[in-house]
Amino acid sequence: MTVEMPSNPVLARRRAGVLLHPTALPGVSGKLGAAARQFVDVLAEAGITVWQTLPLGPSHADLSPYQSLSAHAGNPVLIDLEELVAPGLLDSQELTAFTRTEALEHASQRFHAGRYRESEALNAQAYQNFLEHHQWLDDFALFMTAREAFPGVNWLDWPEDLRDHKPAALEALRESHQSTLERVCLEQYLFFEQWTALRHYAAERGIWLFGDIPIFVAHDSADVWAAPHLYKLDSEGKPRVIAGVPPDYFSPEGQHWGNPLFDWQRMAEDRYHWWVQRLASQQERFDLLRIDHFRGLQAYWEIPAENPRPVDGYWVPGPADDFLETCFRELPRLPLVAENLGIIGEDVEALRHRFRLPGMTVMQFGFDGSATNPHLLHNHKEWDLVYTGTHDNDTTLGWYQSLDERTREHVNRYLRINSPDMPWPVIQAAMGSVSRLVIVPIQDLLALGSEARFNTPGTIQGNWKWTLPEDYRARIDLPGLRNIVNLYGR
Repeated sequence: MTVEMPSNPVLARRRAGVLLHPTALPGVSGKLGAAARQFVDVLAEAGITVWQTLPLGPSHADLSPYQSLSAHAGNPVLIDLEELVAPGLLDSQELTAFTRTEALEHASQRFHAGRYRESEALNAQAYQNFLEHHQWLDDFALFMTAREAFPGVNWLDWPEDLRDHKPAALEALRESHQSTLERVCLEQYLFFEQWTALRHYAAERGIWLFGDIPIFVAHDSADVWAAPHLYKLDSEGKPRVIAGVPPDYFSPEGQHWGNPLFDWQRMAEDRYHWWVQRLASQQERFDLLRIDHFRGLQAYWEIPAENPRPVDGYWVPGPADDFLETCFRELPRLPLVAENLGIIGEDVEALRHRFRLPGMTVMQFGFDGSATNPHLLHNHKEWDLVYTGTHDNDTTLGWYQSLDERTREHVNRYLRINSPDMPWPVIQAAMGSVSRLVIVPIQDLLALGSEARFNTPGTIQGNWKWTLPEDYRARIDLPGLRNIVNLYGR
């Protein structure tokens, strides 16, 4: 099959990118201010032109970006509180005297009382425009306010009228918790204002931003609470079936994700309006968007809630062409990349190719002994992206050190190395790939081992907590990295 290159400016030429979730940036006041700008400067100095992140939504206690409280909202943990001092929303003493929630509460009180210095980006009219433009925010603010009113309680166990999203209960919540509602709304405004400023800063330095969209949403989220009819739930709001995957190379037992599954038939009735709005809100933030678990659009693994072993699941057809046709009709310039890792059949790849969507290859997955393995360098395609590893993999150094002797020797022979200085042989090989875009996790650029792994699929302890060392810039050979980038025309 002949596949045309996607018409996206990020993929218009060969590029190199770095994968780093903003929560891993150093700094205690927040991530979207000086810490993020410094990282952009490091990328620019190295000739890197793409910064890929994980989903930016507010997380649950497990910190997973893939189990967000909202498909639209930004994570207020990322707001840089120091950026609120200049406009007078906070003073320098409050940065250390208050918790983050207390600081944002004080900032909200000052903002809504008009006791701050207005600017072009931060002013009452811009705030009102923000509220009007982001229609999802009302339900999200109510959801987060109710979570604070009933701490530690899933929305299924809220008072019945509030659980069922009844107008009278929602109005009572507004009246009794106005200050909390105002704070939640302001948090989102501040997040978007800081993210927009960061995006402009990156664009001025030639850096494109690459985001990630989980295909499924968390059950304990504003999305499911506000529109339960769009999911396969019972009359009490509990999932009848849940999402996961069968056994694969990420997890030999399969994975039980716990997410509710979409009722695609109901979603089709209004032409996937919820999804179109979700994609539109992410397109406001990013220049390129990856759909995580793209294969779920062709068919998804459905696990009965009463028998939650992944091996007891079964494939169910997804919305496929009808869904994508609608999304691209509504959002013609939608810059999508398909995550096509795991168990991928010809039907999934055919769907991806019909819509000219780039896919992914991962260098670490190439060494199973087969010369036809699509992840091997000589099998790469120009329109696909190549990664040394992903957020779900061990670091490349950790991976290499954990290989058995036979596989390690296979890696050495394939990469033609005698005394491997890992992970640089893998990084350089990826840079030389025919693929238009190569993405390297920041841990690999720092040559870190398994201690820097960000996530281990199928586990719930110790994930998503790794952070960059304060001196990370000094640890990277920026001139050497720029030479490699230039050597391979990236």
